[in-house]
Amino acid sequence: MKQILFKNWNFMRAFRLILGISIIIQSAVLKDWQMGLLGMIFSAMPLFNIGCCGTTGCSVPLRAKPLSTTKIYDK
Repeated sequence: MKQILFKNWNFMRAFRLILGISIIIQSAVLKDWQMGLLGMIFSAMPLFNIGCCGTTGCSVPLRAKPLSTTKIYDK
């Protein structure tokens, strides 16, 4: 668990955590529990390094076979 929480941090991951915490604080001030749940979701995503796409859901698939290397000559 320790290696998941403290590995591969970048600016966007830290920004999403700060945004989630600020949503939780704002919901506590307004006493709005639905917004608090949303803040918890937004805080859990960067903590556990998960996203909406899932594991490699947004990655581009690799080519199954390389491109043809045949040359086309003009007549």
